[in-house]
Amino acid sequence: MAYMCLTVHFIDVDWKSQKKILNFCQVTSHTGEIMAQNVEACLNSWKLNKILSLTVDNASSNDVGVMYLKKKLISWKSSVLNGEYLHIRCCAHILNLIVKDGLKEIDDSVTKIWDAVKYVRSSNSRLTRFKACIAQENIPHKSLVCINVETRWNSTYLMLVAALKHQKVFELLEMQDKKFVEELNKGRGVPSIQDWDYAKSILPFLEMFYDATLCISGSSYVTSNLYMKEVFALGRRIQQYRDDDELSISLMASKMKAKYNKYWGNAKTINMLLLIAVVLDPCHKLDYVEWCLVNSFGAEVGGELKAKLSSCLHSLYNLYQGADEGNQDDTLSQPSPSDKPKDIYDIGLYRRSTGRKSNFKSELDRYLNEDCEPDDKPLDILGWWKVNLNRFSVLANMARDILAIPVSTVASESAFSMGGRIIDQYRSSLTPKMVEALVCTEDWLKGDFFSSLAPENFEELEKVEQDLILSEDITCSVGPVSIALEDD
Repeated sequence: MAYMCLTVHFIDVDWKSQKKILNFCQVTSHTGEIMAQNVEACLNSWKLNKILSLTVDNASSNDVGVMYLKKKLISWKSSVLNGEYLHIRCCAHILNLIVKDGLKEIDDSVTKIWDAVKYVRSSNSRLTRFKACIAQENIPHKSLVCINVETRWNSTYLMLVAALKHQKVFELLEMQDKKFVEELNKGRGVPSIQDWDYAKSILPFLEMFYDATLCISGSSYVTSNLYMKEVFALGRRIQQYRDDDELSISLMASKMKAKYNKYWGNAKTINMLLLIAVVLDPCHKLDYVEWCLVNSFGAEVGGELKAKLSSCLHSLYNLYQGADEGNQDDTLSQPSPSDKPKDIYDIGLYRRSTGRKSNFKSELDRYLNEDCEPDDKPLDILGWWKVNLNRFSVLANMARDILAIPVSTVASESAFSMGGRIIDQYRSSLTPKMVEALVCTEDWLKGDFFSSLAPENFEELEKVEQDLILSEDITCSVGPVSIALEDD
């Protein structure tokens, strides 16, 4: 039984990030067009037609679905920048693909540690002997070693973190438990000092991806301004590890770099909305983004991207400025001075006829020319725009929409953690409509339930991901709100 979850993301009048599940409905197929038609039906039922972005995982069927919705939006005359940047790929899924490719080149050293951990966790008696060794070594770490889950790369990282804290315990177990040695010698053998040293050497590399996943998987705070910063930083670090003297580490990084380039290395496929999100971060703005582009792609390609970004930024600003002026015109009950007949000696006519321009600067120019906010401590970006709403009314409307874009489908995936339990427990009695009613009502009444899953409580997030190994994800953003879609 396949279900699709549609979640709306938006920033409310108090400048708080919000998300609500709109639909949790049964679907007949996972093909791109069928999924897109279901999304279209859900949006029509809610009378939502202004879609800013659609965040999806990397299934090829989603490319078809996004193209279908893009054509619909254009026909509705409600696309932003002609829908060119509608498609946003889930950052968490891309990170997962990158690291999993690198781990295919993993050294036997890590495999030996896996085997040692599996031995300890394979029975209660073995775990008891291991705990006795912990007591003898007086290890302060209370957490026990955990078994790696092959389908989730971050479990490899967590396994190594825990195992390295217990290195001396494993060495003591080797001396006291003959079965431990016999069992591991049937495979690759007991981990040596060199094996433990190798594990330590790759841990910072894996930690980098783990931290990035935590950073962009949040659903209770703004993440769109963080996406490209993490992308640029990861690209630089991967390149550094490619140049490592240790061959196995260099090979692992090379594998990761190839996958990185597939999704983030092509300048032509960079989503400008995500770069604009960084520009709308008062701590960074345009100069920082342009510097990142040149450092990541070189002077020539970086220069082309800078020009493209500037063009998109100004086009988007003009679009919002026109909408803002239209709203102001609707409220006027008296003709403005500009509606009156022009005097032949009007100063405006003089300036236009002579080509002279006033020194007036747009909101965008003023914002970009002001100094950046200090980045030595975390900035409440939504709070900043709330305070500066009167100074930058047009830009604030832009920020309200752009910063609402979810860059991960985790918020939608969370629904399946609850939805799956409902379906399993009451499969024989609940209709799809009743399942939808329960899931949506639970979310509407207890919205904070899902926000607690990511990323502050990553163990809970792991449980969600375990349930979704075979699932496909879609997330989208709509006009002043963002929508998240997930199917399972």
